[in-house]
Amino acid sequence: MTFKTIDLFAGVGGIRLGFEAHGCINVFSSEWDAAAQKMYEANFGEKPYGDINLIEPSDIPDHDILLAGFPCQPFSIAGKQKGFDDTRGTLFFNIESILDKKRPKAFLLENVRRLKTHDSGATFQVIIQHLRDLGYTLYYTIFNSLHFGLPQKRERIYIVGFLEPLDFSFPIPPNYYKPLSEVLEADETIDKSYYLSEEVKKKRWAAVKGTPPFPSIWHENIGGNISALPYSCALRAGGSYNYLVVNGERRLTSREMFRLQGFPESFKIPLPYTQARKIAGNSVSVPVIEAIAKQIIKSLTKSKDTNKKIKLPNNQEEIIFA
Repeated sequence: MTFKTIDLFAGVGGIRLGFEAHGCINVFSSEWDAAAQKMYEANFGEKPYGDINLIEPSDIPDHDILLAGFPCQPFSIAGKQKGFDDTRGTLFFNIESILDKKRPKAFLLENVRRLKTHDSGATFQVIIQHLRDLGYTLYYTIFNSLHFGLPQKRERIYIVGFLEPLDFSFPIPPNYYKPLSEVLEADETIDKSYYLSEEVKKKRWAAVKGTPPFPSIWHENIGGNISALPYSCALRAGGSYNYLVVNGERRLTSREMFRLQGFPESFKIPLPYTQARKIAGNSVSVPVIEAIAKQIIKSLTKSKDTNKKIKLPNNQEEIIFA
């Protein structure tokens, strides 16, 4: 059976890619950022609709699975953490309205790990309760992209919901990551503009902790401390240009950033560096989505084949692989 998806707050389509890998067909997409729209169109042949606030839920095509990586800045530890006091935080309620009107069989929501503990957990409980009130059976977990083959420490929360109380299990992470050598481009091919000035480079080498492994990505945290790791810390849309540095020498290229997110080599990046950098930081880790999509489709297909509802002892499951 082929399932239809919609792609909300789509970015450049990372969640869509994960579901298309399992045969799903996307019937609607929405993304307000013009640069992301351009990159999305270059890769999928369609320009996403704009501001979700201007779209009536009734005008959205019928679909089986709603996909949404809704804005995370209101809940991010790197942001102001205003939650629902930030207008972007209220965009969750657009998702709620669409679920209420269209009643898809399932959904997948993605956000930062901080969502679960924001405002002492009150924000998350509001979200969970609203989804339950719509009649959805919920499962949620926190996954680290580092455990799904990507050399990037990126912890995100994933919320899965089913309109019927179906049996579902999150995927077991393979618990490995590919070496940076498979992600990084050869230094001799990198344009000089990516390299740090001698002054900045000297400061980095003076501040780095321990003996850096090679290759490594050097991470500067909010406090100004620098660590060199055999993987990348999470890409951030708003991080400084020197937030992540390869071998203490240069910045990541656009292609390297999208490789760290698991996008295929064929994925087009028709944007200047400043825009690509922001979009990569806002994107999702495709292999994590693929693994979750496989389990969602497995549950929906099993339900279709057996025509049997599974009565669960509880309507949530929490497994944390951090």
